[in-house]
Amino acid sequence: MAASSSSSDEPSRSVFLGVDVGTGSARAGLFDEEGKLLGSSSSPIQIWKDGACVEQSSTDIWLAVCAAVKAACSKAKVASTEVKGMGFAATCSLVAVDSDSSPVSVSWSGDSRRNVIVWMDHRAIEQAERINSSKSPILEYCGAAVSPEMEPPKLLWVKENLQESWSMVFRWMDLSDWLSYRATGDDTRSLCTTVCKWTYLGHAHMQHVNDKESRDMEACGWDDDFWEEIGLGDLIEGHHAKIGRSVAFPGHPLGSGLTPTAAKELGLVPGIPVGTSLIDAHAGGVGVIESVPQSEAADHDKEAICNRMVLVCGTSTCHMAVSRSKLFIPGVWGPFWSAMVPEYWLTEGGQSATGALLDHIIENHAASACLANQAASQKISLFELLNKMLETMMVELNLSFIAALTKDVHVLPDFHGNRSPIADPKAKGVIYGLTLDTSDKQLALLYLATVQGIAYGTRHIVEHCNAHGHKINTLLACGGLSKNPIFIQEHADIIGSPIILPRESEPVLLGAAILGAVATRKYHSLSEAMKALNAAGQVWMPCFVC
Repeated sequence: MAASSSSSDEPSRSVFLGVDVGTGSARAGLFDEEGKLLGSSSSPIQIWKDGACVEQSSTDIWLAVCAAVKAACSKAKVASTEVKGMGFAATCSLVAVDSDSSPVSVSWSGDSRRNVIVWMDHRAIEQAERINSSKSPILEYCGAAVSPEMEPPKLLWVKENLQESWSMVFRWMDLSDWLSYRATGDDTRSLCTTVCKWTYLGHAHMQHVNDKESRDMEACGWDDDFWEEIGLGDLIEGHHAKIGRSVAFPGHPLGSGLTPTAAKELGLVPGIPVGTSLIDAHAGGVGVIESVPQSEAADHDKEAICNRMVLVCGTSTCHMAVSRSKLFIPGVWGPFWSAMVPEYWLTEGGQSATGALLDHIIENHAASACLANQAASQKISLFELLNKMLETMMVELNLSFIAALTKDVHVLPDFHGNRSPIADPKAKGVIYGLTLDTSDKQLALLYLATVQGIAYGTRHIVEHCNAHGHKINTLLACGGLSKNPIFIQEHADIIGSPIILPRESEPVLLGAAILGAVATRKYHSLSEAMKALNAAGQVWMPCFVC
């Protein structure tokens, strides 16, 4: 249960709540007015995997959100009356609901619970190829090609394969927009989700960025010719009612705040301002990109932020960079106007499987079970055990650095295709240097080579972006993998750039909470809130440049 209201003689404080729904869990975090984490909690969510199809349940997700919020408030000893604003972030998964907001199946199984096509679902590769063959001008704004992880190919797949479901759906929503809708009853969509995953042209709203009052705006950035051309012209009906009639900048306060029903379910107070949402990776960007040491912070230098790239490292990795002018980069998503930082164009690279790839490599090795038992007996994670093994091997072989251990083992990490900059969802991974050795040491080397392959993939993205107009010289990292010292050090060495970690351990939750802080009008803009609530932590320097 949420903590009870504070007594009248205690000074009131302002706390901001961020909710992040990832691939495997819903998480909630509470932050004070300095951006410091007061407490967090998570709750698992169900997932169904069947070949290329990956599905979830919005009902299950909401129950997990409620459990996480209540537990976080209890752990942080935060009273419901102290929560002044909240925001949501989530994976860019696709939610289908009917006119009663009940779930509509997107599954071959027909199971109505399974109404969410998860971001990593690759069922729509053929549809993506057909959309890309159209050569529509709108594709220029997503690296010249849509990915099967974006929403138009998935929508087309449902229309072509699940006609009954297609006819029943009243709203198609990105997951973070659905969460905001579930909390407020306001169907306004985020510029972040619509621009990055739905081909919406956010720069159609350039004239609104200086409005003194944040507001939702009539959706004028849909390209009707594009939807007609790809066979989804029926989504234009009713002023795009099914995919979004109004949009807003991230952090815009939605409706009348938290509805009484949602407030009761979450253990919060009705009417709390709820900010327009972000995709989870973009929330990580908002929670991190101003986390630079004070010596590097420049209050009035609007170009400084353009030299940074944020790595949001989890199941996959997203690479977020911004620029003052629009940069068209082949194979890299964007440019997306105001999709993360207002008035800046966003470039979004990515690797479809990073944490997922490391898990795959480890779990499918003969020595995995034995090492997992060893890690459990030592009460450390399997990654910590592997890192310790690599340190020991380096010393035993009298090597100067860990990277030298893998001179004969190399991994091309495209096991789930290449999102950027090759933009080929059919790309395959490669492991070079295998022998008959199935020992735990061989697994440690394979794990290290995989980390290095992922780091070289990021280097490829950084160099490709810089070759097309960016000037990236500093990386900031967040997400689960950023807590792994070997993962971060190998990235710093291979890319030849310092990597800054944020002060707070949960920057995606902080980014979501910042949306709530902006919705309360405590800050005049998202940029102002980011500068106030972001803070730098540890800085990793390259030991050498590869």
